[in-house]
Amino acid sequence: MQYSKVDYPKKTIWLIGIAIIVKIALSFLLELGNDEVYYYTYALQPDWNHFDHPPMVGWMIQLSTLNLNWVSTLSMRLGSILAAASATWIIFRTGALIHNERAGWIAALLYTCSIYTSIIAGLFIMPDSPQLLFFTGSIYLMAKWVVKPHLFTKFNWLLLGALIGLATLSKVHGLYLWAGFGGFLLFHQIKTLKQPILYIAVVITLFALIPIIYWNIEYDFITYKFHSKRVLHSGIQVASFLQQIVGEFFYQNPLVYISCFIPLIQFKKIKAIFQYQNTSNQKAAGIFSLLLWLSLPLIAMFWIISLFNPTLPHWTGPGFIALFLLAGVYWSEASKKLIPNLIQWALGFFVVLVIGFIGLVHIFPVQLGSKSQENLGEYNPINDVTGWTQFSADFKELVRKDASSEAMQAKAPILVSKWFPAGHILFYTARPIQKQVIAIGALEDVHKFAWLNLGQPSLEIGQDAYFIQPSNLPFDPTNSILPFFEKMDKTDTIQIKQRTVLLRTFYVYRFKNCQKIPAPILPRK
Repeated sequence: MQYSKVDYPKKTIWLIGIAIIVKIALSFLLELGNDEVYYYTYALQPDWNHFDHPPMVGWMIQLSTLNLNWVSTLSMRLGSILAAASATWIIFRTGALIHNERAGWIAALLYTCSIYTSIIAGLFIMPDSPQLLFFTGSIYLMAKWVVKPHLFTKFNWLLLGALIGLATLSKVHGLYLWAGFGGFLLFHQIKTLKQPILYIAVVITLFALIPIIYWNIEYDFITYKFHSKRVLHSGIQVASFLQQIVGEFFYQNPLVYISCFIPLIQFKKIKAIFQYQNTSNQKAAGIFSLLLWLSLPLIAMFWIISLFNPTLPHWTGPGFIALFLLAGVYWSEASKKLIPNLIQWALGFFVVLVIGFIGLVHIFPVQLGSKSQENLGEYNPINDVTGWTQFSADFKELVRKDASSEAMQAKAPILVSKWFPAGHILFYTARPIQKQVIAIGALEDVHKFAWLNLGQPSLEIGQDAYFIQPSNLPFDPTNSILPFFEKMDKTDTIQIKQRTVLLRTFYVYRFKNCQKIPAPILPRK
């Protein structure tokens, strides 16, 4: 196959289109996960910042759901799907800019085959979903500055500052883009540091921090005080480090991971590709250094943190975007096939994983978690994306019967004590029947639900209340909830079965006649 005769832009558009169709189908097949339903609260109660993250993911949900006038699994995820599609095209254009369209095509394939970029951030609605769009856009502009500085306008500098600001409004480590780019400029293009427009771009990014800072001043930097308690550990945590390495290996797709690190092993070869690809533009070789600055330090930083504190595997995810581009350049020269063999295997692994998981959820369910009645279904990934629709329908009928028999007050709220499963309870159970959800507990347990409490009436004396507990998230409410009530009535159980396989049990507690109002989690202003 002659590369010059391949219409890579057309193939990339087909790749993006197929990915969109598949993700739309998956949106109907998989319920929202713990994090997704939690971020629904960001759209339900918009703010300049939130306890866990900046506000961008909430804004994206507001946009995709038409300001919550169209709420479904598809509308919730639509912003993520479209952002991933746009980011894939930007990756393609960046690869074409730094080498050729074939390199862009392969980089787009890697982006699509990565579980993190394609599913975790590209299907599920997460703060990473908008962040990766702005991240890829920023990398494109940085690459343009290095490869074609004569075409880089003042507007491009201002746009770069805005994109990094938007990435930071998605997740604060979007600021690493300036750190990586700044390191590159300091060691490879120090003359650029004399350009005033660079600092104007930085100021634009800093303006994006104003909402985050304003909110934290208002709440006495409550977010950072909470997270600082989580990271104060002493000594080396080998288990945490291994969990990070192994986790990101699988989050990226093992074969995508390998595809990205082979070029790093073949350091001299890929460096030579960049150095000699275009002798008329000596700055083209600098793109190799830029991509390393935008990837390896970020990945290494979280590896080091994981040695001392628990981390999450997807935190290093943005660092792999630049590695996709490096790998695109390398494999465009190392293989003559339209899709190199290793990337074919990566694509195959991705397809088998998706089909296999859908099969586990809907066709051949297996109890992969605990089989003990005390915590039935704990650690079973099937329970993260199924069961809530079925339970909520049963709960709706239970509430109707309770109201009819006067076993419970018709307006009895649902109490929650943890942000998960509170998110699912709010989205799937309470929202359709317009039940009030009230959080009782510590701030570190309920998170955003403490702020939701501020916007609604509190629990009242004499009021009844429900408490819902899924067995895969074991918790005994008798010690923390019962002291506020006269008594606890009969507890109902609702079993969730899929093709005769018992996946988990929901316990519905009835608390009668509130005798004492719980202390507010946050002071009312």
